[in-house]
Amino acid sequence: MLHPGSGYKIKDGYVEIIGGIRLKIIGWDRRYDEYENREARLVYRGGEMILWISKRMPRPKQYKPRDAIAIDINERKIVYGDDKINKDIDTAVDRAYKWKILAESLQRRYSSPRYPAWRRKAIHNRVRSYHRKARNVLEDWARKAPLKMVRLALKLQHAVAREDLTGLINSLRKIRNKDHRTKLIIMGYSRLGRWIDWQAMK
Repeated sequence: MLHPGSGYKIKDGYVEIIGGIRLKIIGWDRRYDEYENREARLVYRGGEMILWISKRMPRPKQYKPRDAIAIDINERKIVYGDDKINKDIDTAVDRAYKWKILAESLQRRYSSPRYPAWRRKAIHNRVRSYHRKARNVLEDWARKAPLKMVRLALKLQHAVAREDLTGLINSLRKIRNKDHRTKLIIMGYSRLGRWIDWQAMK
């Protein structure tokens, strides 16, 4: 973790990192320039060094809700709005499920000892990457979808009302089938609930 001033500095189109590292800035998201720079992480990804800088953003002013934005969560769609506005967001279960199926198909096909060890290791790494992609798809969706709902609530000066997913998740866990789709739905719903609550309470 790099701290502003002591850990990193941004000056004249360059980032200076503690230890004497100086990197030229080739891209910059300017949407949050008005907010104070906080801790940062330096990440190497795809042949590039990326500096992720957190920002201190003021908490929105509290208001007395005029009404409520209701959120109805289903397997393939989330519907949210009030008596005048209705919007929907596709869930990420289908996209995550495709990666999960692909990973399991590869695992079954190449798990036989007749394949060389080096090849099985390479396939194993690919299987792990597909499982990771499935998790990332769900995490990314669960993080971004609630932001749209909360922004609408703030715009309309409404509260956010979502259904309690505890009973639904527990009932899904009781379903016994070989299809891992149920696990993905549970995982997605759990994350979604946490992110909705977090976005609404910020």
